[in-house]
Amino acid sequence: MSYITNLKCKECGQEYPVAPLHVCETCFGPLEVNYDYAKIRAALTRAKIEARPHNLWRYRELLPVDGDPEVGPHSGFTPLVHCRRLGAELGLKSLYIKDDTVNHPTLSYKDRVVSVAITKAREFGFTTVSCASTGNLATAVAAHAARAGLKCFIFMPEGVEAGKIVGSTIYGAQVITIRGNYDDVNRLCSEIADKYGWAFVNINLRPYYTEGAKTFGFEIAEQLGWKLPDHVVVPTAGGTILPKVAKAFKELKDVGLVKGSNFKIYSAQAAGSAPVIHALHKGVDLITPVKPDTIAKSIAIGNPADGFYVLRAVRESGGWGDSASDPEIIDAIKLLARTEGIFAEPAGGTTLAVALKLIKQGRIKPDETLVVSITGNGYKTLEAVSSAIERPFVIDARLREFDALFERLGEGKPAAASA
Repeated sequence: MSYITNLKCKECGQEYPVAPLHVCETCFGPLEVNYDYAKIRAALTRAKIEARPHNLWRYRELLPVDGDPEVGPHSGFTPLVHCRRLGAELGLKSLYIKDDTVNHPTLSYKDRVVSVAITKAREFGFTTVSCASTGNLATAVAAHAARAGLKCFIFMPEGVEAGKIVGSTIYGAQVITIRGNYDDVNRLCSEIADKYGWAFVNINLRPYYTEGAKTFGFEIAEQLGWKLPDHVVVPTAGGTILPKVAKAFKELKDVGLVKGSNFKIYSAQAAGSAPVIHALHKGVDLITPVKPDTIAKSIAIGNPADGFYVLRAVRESGGWGDSASDPEIIDAIKLLARTEGIFAEPAGGTTLAVALKLIKQGRIKPDETLVVSITGNGYKTLEAVSSAIERPFVIDARLREFDALFERLGEGKPAAASA
């Protein structure tokens, strides 16, 4: 059973039927999915959710699909890691990482939004799916399209990491790279969507696609024992995930699954692509596009489609935001790997680097709960950190060579072997 009532313009309130639409014909504002929350409140309980399989569809009443979906049966419900070693270094007792580096099947949070978008594409009868992407979305669309038996075209800017090119073509998708940045790719894809009538997950299916990001927030609350965190730091690229995490927390309160909890949400951007942070710090609503220049390619979007809604969600929660330089991003990636054994891509390094700044600014107190969002796996972006790590030592297979190296490393002598 679907609990969707309609689509509604975020700006003027004009209502539309449930269809592959994404822009209001009256004011050109973005469309968003509306639900019958009264019916959901009557139908959905914590016990019902907890009895379901550990995937994103455990929250299906709050997602824009009909019936039981077949796409993404193993996506979502990734670990919420209590980071005791990292927390000790930072002076926080309740520091958590929401770890989508292990999301199935393509190791990023995009598996969530794509599961919902392709489910909806099949419901609408599309046979070809596509996307404009900086990398993670491309691999997720290609993988889920393969499993769903749909044709797939992927469009990416030149210069994305090699792992993301391979990670899209391996599934049989047609991959096209465009000379230009993501914003150039997105403009072209809007024209292709109109001409060819394909399902572009982040264009004509965008209202449904973005709803999948709510599951990131639903899981945080459930994994904290049906409580909302005091603070959550979220990366901002096109602006999809942050407002939807805020919406997820609000919906959980509206349908009675969490009570009386307040939270602050924070935006994190790379310094080389930080139009939302610039606007936030200036105290303005107008987001001035920038030309991205950062190692954090997965969040290198200079003209974010939902940037205004990021600002709104941050301000409404009483949160804030900041940016991180490329060296700060790399340092944060190495810190997380060293303390918690989690290898984040540069987008995750960005959120942790910004979290460190927020702690230093006194915005997050030692006894408060902080969740840092890690949305992609570092093994997909090896180029970003390969020049910043130590080279391996090379020795011959002789014990005396290792003994000499061990001494040079200042480790002293090995302990005597036990009898």
